[in-house]
Amino acid sequence: MVDQLIAGLTQFTNDVLPTKTERFAELATGQSPHTLVIACADSRVDPSLLLQAEPGELFVVRNAGNIVPALDADGSSEDGTAASIEYAVAVLGVPHIVVLGHSGCGAMAGLADPASLEPLPSVARWVAKSGADPSGVDLDDLIERNVLAQLAHLATYPAVNAALDNEAISLHGWVYDIGSGAVRAHNGEAFTNILG
Repeated sequence: MVDQLIAGLTQFTNDVLPTKTERFAELATGQSPHTLVIACADSRVDPSLLLQAEPGELFVVRNAGNIVPALDADGSSEDGTAASIEYAVAVLGVPHIVVLGHSGCGAMAGLADPASLEPLPSVARWVAKSGADPSGVDLDDLIERNVLAQLAHLATYPAVNAALDNEAISLHGWVYDIGSGAVRAHNGEAFTNILG
């Protein structure tokens, strides 16, 4: 497996990097991504590939279940996801945040079946931060509920809240279907296919 990674690095160095020297020279001096994507760490979900984004266009945070932890009572969090969101909004000034859920999410399956996570206490504690209610719905509906819960959590972050008040940022909730490649976005009422 490491040989495969090294082969990929070699291909990047020899074939890709020379075609993008100007772009990487520009990126070496800083970044100004247009979108923060909060996606699942699932190996089947690659935001840059899905969105065909070039280096420097997306600021990506990935974790199990694309979870945005609610802030503590004092309005803070010691979580790396929270720190990345704060940096993307307050320092980089991203104008868009996409919470990207996906079909077949194992984290949401675990939230729906806590007993399955008994041997995984760290995972159990993490998915509990979702805030999505798993009762009475199937996995697909829970995945949508989770995306909406994370959008609600985002709106409580001081930097995000200030940007929303200034109309400097837009929040988007999307669900990616791994099998078909379809992406559905929440339009304020329901999730509908982005591409029609």
